[in-house]
Amino acid sequence: MNTSEFRRRGKEMVDYVANYMEGIEGRQVYPDVEPGYLRPLIPDSAPQEPDTFEDIINDIEKIIMPGVTHWHSPYFFAYFPTASSYPAMLADMLCGAIGCIGFSWAASPACTELETVMMDWLGKMLELPKAFLTEKAGEGGGVIQGSASEATLVALLAARTKVIHRLQAASPELTQAAIMEKLVAYSSDQAHSSVERAGLIGGVKLKAIPSDGNFAMRASALQEALKRDRAAGLIPFFVVATLGTTTCCSFDNLLEVGPICNKEDMWLHVDAAYAGSAFICPEFRHLLNGVEFADSFNFNPHKWLLVNFDCSAMWVKKRSDLTGAFRLDPTYLKHSHQDSGLITDYRGSNKVNEALLQRINSAKKIHLVPCHLREKFVLRFAICSRTVESAHVQWAWEHIKELAADVLRAERE
Repeated sequence: MNTSEFRRRGKEMVDYVANYMEGIEGRQVYPDVEPGYLRPLIPDSAPQEPDTFEDIINDIEKIIMPGVTHWHSPYFFAYFPTASSYPAMLADMLCGAIGCIGFSWAASPACTELETVMMDWLGKMLELPKAFLTEKAGEGGGVIQGSASEATLVALLAARTKVIHRLQAASPELTQAAIMEKLVAYSSDQAHSSVERAGLIGGVKLKAIPSDGNFAMRASALQEALKRDRAAGLIPFFVVATLGTTTCCSFDNLLEVGPICNKEDMWLHVDAAYAGSAFICPEFRHLLNGVEFADSFNFNPHKWLLVNFDCSAMWVKKRSDLTGAFRLDPTYLKHSHQDSGLITDYRGSNKVNEALLQRINSAKKIHLVPCHLREKFVLRFAICSRTVESAHVQWAWEHIKELAADVLRAERE
């Protein structure tokens, strides 16, 4: 597909999507198909020749749509809301076109900085405590996760790393394995199953605290569990409080549970995946009272805020707890601003090569990253774009040779 056809087909697809959204009420909300319905309707293997665009669209209507559960139908009342809007769809198109992978600031500065600023905006809309924001050299900050399940796991792993470091600092003879086997995390018996899954993945015990008559976790039940587990030699370190459970939208009592977590030096993660968007409304903000006791907080804009899946917003009071837990810093992810303190990343030999790389990336005509092959500092040259031709590679090589000559000349002088 060339640019001309893309323009034409793109307009057709926008029309198709608009027609789908406008007519979704007329579609059967839940499909009338049996498991395995799709396989007999499509070829056993990928075709040798491409289908026409018209045939593909026809197949979507004839084969795919009959098996689609229409989550945006006004008759869909299952699971949870999943947001969508025309602006979000257009933004998805632009993101897909730019296609950057924002694993570090240098990988695409706008990607990291826009996310950081936007998360501060969103935090202010929720009236989160300033400790969760990045602005004005704050220690906290927000980062987008794929789902609330992912956010809970990230928080648990960060808390696990933090408590292991703290205990080993006090008692250097303690091994990580010895600590891990005693770690225990807690959540309400109404918490989402992903909390239990996070415990399994993180390799720690997770205990369910019995909820009260309103299906909420209360201080008394948590304290009883803590007392029992400490007496048994276990190490309580992590608590998940849910604001808006999946089953019945119940709310754990943050104002009771929070002070206990702070007193007992346990990480408190607040999972507001389902109901968190409501806290933007002043009349519902009181339901978030007690978040000041939390170490991390998460909710899903992709449920009520018209943002396409997946956009799960997570904040921490100390972003160093996250970056410290997951930092590996391979050479190819490092850059000249790494330790400047001005940016946040969500991940001495051979001085001549280092100097050459610095000149290449300063010139900004091409972009390279390095790696280490044992003790050797190597400049990686990867063919990345689908539009690269031999002429581009040849030009880049001439450019590198020219800059290398400059570096060697400076070395001799």
